[in-house]
Amino acid sequence: MLSALDRRHTIAPPGYSRWLIPPAALAIHLCIGQVYATSVYKNSLIAHFDTSQTAIGVIFSIAIVMLGLSAAVAGTWVEANGPRKAMFVSACFWATGFLVGSVGIATKQLWLLYLGYGLLGGIGLGIGYISPVSTLIKWFPDRPGLATGLAIMGFGGGAMVASPLSRQLLSFYDPGYDPANAGSTASGSALVWLFVTLGLGYFVIMMFGVANVRVPAEDWRPAGFDPASVAAKPLVTTANVSAANAVRTRSFWLLWVVLFCNVTAGIGILEQASPMIQDFFRDNGTSAVTVAAAGGFVGLLSLFNMAGRFVWSSTSDVIGRKPIYLVYLGVGMVLYALLALVGQTATALFVLLACVILSFYGGGFATVPAYLRDLFGTFQVGAIHGRLLTAWSAAGIAGPLIVNGFLDAQGKPGTLTAAAYRPALFTMVGVLAVGFVANLLVRPVPQRYHEPAGDVDEPKTEQRSGTR
Repeated sequence: MLSALDRRHTIAPPGYSRWLIPPAALAIHLCIGQVYATSVYKNSLIAHFDTSQTAIGVIFSIAIVMLGLSAAVAGTWVEANGPRKAMFVSACFWATGFLVGSVGIATKQLWLLYLGYGLLGGIGLGIGYISPVSTLIKWFPDRPGLATGLAIMGFGGGAMVASPLSRQLLSFYDPGYDPANAGSTASGSALVWLFVTLGLGYFVIMMFGVANVRVPAEDWRPAGFDPASVAAKPLVTTANVSAANAVRTRSFWLLWVVLFCNVTAGIGILEQASPMIQDFFRDNGTSAVTVAAAGGFVGLLSLFNMAGRFVWSSTSDVIGRKPIYLVYLGVGMVLYALLALVGQTATALFVLLACVILSFYGGGFATVPAYLRDLFGTFQVGAIHGRLLTAWSAAGIAGPLIVNGFLDAQGKPGTLTAAAYRPALFTMVGVLAVGFVANLLVRPVPQRYHEPAGDVDEPKTEQRSGTR
């Protein structure tokens, strides 16, 4: 039965619509995007385990670090075995992570939560994140930015679904829990059933993606598509580079720096969003922004994060990948400076600046697979993408450390004002400047790294992996 997951059984028949592939990828990304909603039940976990914020926050950090590491390590395996098997493995790890985590909650063994949601769930995150990328690019050679944006948009929007869903499930399992009260915490049994429900529910939804994903036949092309029209664009190659060779090129590491800088700057705001808007409009110890309004602001940021992944990556198909990153990083520097200098003058201005910044953050994630395809070809673009995502793991640590480090030096939470954020925001301007320069230095990959012609077709890839 498991042989049905092999690449050779997923080749699309003639007439198969390529527009069925983005929903299949979206089914995976909407589920694993739940990782951004962990703050919903963070306080309940703290109360249940009677531990610190740091001890519970480590769960999220482990998951993000494992996302990058598993994507890097398993990238070549994903390419060789195809998207269906990779999506299935991702679903198994992701669901198992929730179930093991539920056992940890039931037995009050915090290490099981680290092992389950953090380690096992993080592996599911990494494999699931990269599993549809190469396939989408092969189905949409004419619009790779739009295709990857459609799927990766789901990762940014996953929290928009998971946050209210988790609150409602907790209130269903624990009638004493009030989702409208920020200080309310759910019982341990409610948390157990939440994790069990999410684990089983996400597994079923991810199976939709597993069942519907296909790879195109070797000679398939979109109607009316001329490969020469794409190759004629700047920085777009008709050659192919293996993952092993890609990491030996200067362009790969320049892109690593670009992604690291873009994510470091964006995640610094995302991680601090709710207290940040309250602190910016605090006067004499009282904030003009309520807790409920701050929660709405976080939801709005998620919306722009999601929309930016589709809008900006689609725009990159028109203006090119390098120019769109100049926008992300260059305009981002201006927006961060404005946020630091005049963000406190009006709530609407603060919200507008933050939302555009987060749209660039999301757009950077969605555009990078197409950028990699332009530079390295389609041969092992998923594996190359996996290796590049280690920049996300590093930025997931660096961004919050930079912001929290400055804020800790300025005072205690609940007493800070806009001035306390300026050193961190100006530091992010410098971080974006480094990424801006790195993007300017990206050049086509030298020919010596290209795969020999005729050595990159799908059947030969299968033979190398022993799945013919």
